[in-house]
Amino acid sequence: MVEILEIEFEVVGEVVAKGRPRLSRYGTYTPAKTKNYETKVQLLFKNKFKDFKPMEGPLAIEVDVFMYIPKSDSKKMRARKKCNELRPTKKPDWDNMAKSITDALNGLAYKDDSQIVEATVRKWFGEEQKAVVKIKELQ
Repeated sequence: MVEILEIEFEVVGEVVAKGRPRLSRYGTYTPAKTKNYETKVQLLFKNKFKDFKPMEGPLAIEVDVFMYIPKSDSKKMRARKKCNELRPTKKPDWDNMAKSITDALNGLAYKDDSQIVEATVRKWFGEEQKAVVKIKELQ
């Protein structure tokens, strides 16, 4: 029987959506905000999973993004958001948030993000801004 590996970790703080590559007269580059966030994800992963060998084969990933509840919201509105009656529908887009995380984990959690064959990304409101990432090997 083959053991299926599943890992989970959190990235606390605002989730930064993958920025579009920018052009300069010297070529293209990734915006600094995106690059800094990807570096943060990499450092958190390396600290939690020391000497981790990248997964091989098909993978499934789940990314739960918790977005800040504005202080200007009424008590009633805050309560509805806390119990998930209301969900975030504003930018950033779910796919761009997941892209910054999956690109950051290339070569660390897996050899390449092309191994991801299933993905679930959910946006929630929460008291703390963060991303909870789960990666699982598939048979």
